[in-house]
Amino acid sequence: MVEQRPATLDAVFHALSDSTRRAMLRELSQGERTVSALAAPFSMSLAGASKHVKVLEGAGLVRRRVEGRTHYCRLEAARLAEAEAWLRYYERFWTRRLDTLEALLIEDERQRRKNHTE
Repeated sequence: MVEQRPATLDAVFHALSDSTRRAMLRELSQGERTVSALAAPFSMSLAGASKHVKVLEGAGLVRRRVEGRTHYCRLEAARLAEAEAWLRYYERFWTRRLDTLEALLIEDERQRRKNHTE
């Protein structure tokens, strides 16, 4: 299993736990945006949007640059890749479990058909 620093992974999952921040990340996946542009769909203040951006920055998911009074944000996808690698371990676990369940259901169906024809 891929091992990450627990605090880093905790920060990423904390950042992803909020639907507003997930929507902001989705928007940033299309390219760099200002904090104002990130705030617009939510009818929130710049201060509110900035708090969300700070959480995303703290998790290493967003990088911000400032030009004058305008703050530009861009996605830093490496942390998302780390979280995805962590989740992939459990995907393998569930795939094995579901494969076992499928085999049991197939065998059960085979037995039912056998008993029905006898």
